[in-house]
Amino acid sequence: MAALDKVYELNTGAKIPAIGLGTWQGTGEEAYAAVKTAIAAGYRHIDTAFGYGNETEVGNAIRDSMKELGLKREDIFVTTKLWPTYFRPERVAEGFNASYERLNIGYIDLFLAHWPIALSPEQGVAIPRRPDGTRELDNVDPCDTWAAMEKLLDTGKVKAIGVSNYSIPFLTKLLETAKIVPAVNQIELHPYLPQQRLVDFCASKGIHTTAYSPLGSSNAPLLQDETINKIAAKHNKSPAQVVLSWGIARSSILPKSVKPERVKANADLFELSAEEKAEISELHKTKGSRFIKPDWGTKVFDEDFD
Repeated sequence: MAALDKVYELNTGAKIPAIGLGTWQGTGEEAYAAVKTAIAAGYRHIDTAFGYGNETEVGNAIRDSMKELGLKREDIFVTTKLWPTYFRPERVAEGFNASYERLNIGYIDLFLAHWPIALSPEQGVAIPRRPDGTRELDNVDPCDTWAAMEKLLDTGKVKAIGVSNYSIPFLTKLLETAKIVPAVNQIELHPYLPQQRLVDFCASKGIHTTAYSPLGSSNAPLLQDETINKIAAKHNKSPAQVVLSWGIARSSILPKSVKPERVKANADLFELSAEEKAEISELHKTKGSRFIKPDWGTKVFDEDFD
């Protein structure tokens, strides 16, 4: 099955495309062009966030693509995220509506809590900092944020809700009070950070995992890895195609690129042998690395709790 035809089923019954376009660090016209290129190339999942500052351009690109290609709204799966300055329960609807209005696409398929940690909204900036330079966190229980997100489903403006960057301790606590189990946990996943324990935990609770930074982030050493390059040469594929082929076999993936040729190449994936998958899955034992690690100043990831 071609990568662009593969889907995973969520606990809502909805189907999420196995490959989507990540738009983090894509701004303005660049984001608009990347989304248009991706949809024209057959991508049917577009991922954005309030925190990326590009929801307006992403929405414009989706609407223009639908018009030009004769697509219906239900043909494209769209994910966006609630920024942590909107985590106070009374601000959740406001944060959602900001994304909803910027995207302007009728409804949102999946709305995620971007992080398990709240940021203070008092300064009116995306990443508030104290005088000493540390992040100004907000004392909000993620379970309270989630309860407010559950109410969004009654509006008809969003089809499913989920989380992002949630480790096992945060998920365990959330599930104690959640009326609705998150549909998705979007996390950093790649051969240097397979997070198998977290992926398995999510699967055991009916939570689908989506991989962001499936290539390990910009300029990551993953694509220079000797094992990856050896497998790539054998199949006459690029190192990126090898890494993404490994990733799509275990979760949905969100490679990001603004270059048309790379957007297309990232969807030209293939089936690795069981031996090749196993070889790639071993890499983290000697080269393990998390590339996306903001300075939260508190425990966030599973290894922080170990």
